[in-house]
Amino acid sequence: MASVTITALEGIPLIKQGDNLAQLILAATQRAGLRLADGDIIVVCQKAVSKSEGRVFDLKEIVPSEVAKNIAARWDKDPRVVELVLRQTNRIVRMDRGVLIVETGPGWVCANAGLDESNSMAEDRAILLPVDADASAARIRADLKRLSGAEVAVLISDTFGRPWRDGLTEVCLGISGMEAMLDLRGTTDLGGRELSHTVVAVADELACAAGLLMEKASGIPAVLIRGYRYKAAPGSARILIRPAEADLFR
Repeated sequence: MASVTITALEGIPLIKQGDNLAQLILAATQRAGLRLADGDIIVVCQKAVSKSEGRVFDLKEIVPSEVAKNIAARWDKDPRVVELVLRQTNRIVRMDRGVLIVETGPGWVCANAGLDESNSMAEDRAILLPVDADASAARIRADLKRLSGAEVAVLISDTFGRPWRDGLTEVCLGISGMEAMLDLRGTTDLGGRELSHTVVAVADELACAAGLLMEKASGIPAVLIRGYRYKAAPGSARILIRPAEADLFR
């Protein structure tokens, strides 16, 4: 019977700038009595990656622009936070009822450009998304290969809201070692009908599975997924972003 296991990697300390995430992840797997094996998947939460890469900003050092001040005044927001969001923004998708939905530099559409003040472990601090989450995943994967010898895939996940559906869910921001999408076009369904449009975002599905064990206050920044057979590839999470020409809601 096919099965997939999801294991929380416990005991990883609070991450700070400069920490080697691969070393901490490998130590956690060893404490759990596990050894990384070829085909394993490591899912790391975005906040751990951002902290290790120094993407934590002191709001006391942020000088808001007039644009940021105007937006903040209109919606009763912190102008320093708005300023940080605008610095990460290519375009404002929607701004209404105090919610600021923007498109970030890499192309992610999300609230507040992914900025988060939770778990920053200090007042007046905000955490931003990694500059290049695919590159971050590749570095962690290369370090894990060097330290363990195992060929694994690495995903970086974050919590996003969704249009038309309430509640938050995990998405894949960065990936290395596997394809982010499973293209089923050209295969057939149970009735023999050829599939023409089915492309599954397996990276997002794996991120969601890992998210079940990475709750906000759990202190678990990484999860090991074992048993899912993926297609090995360099990987890029940016292919998960719908192209502008195919986006009917843009």
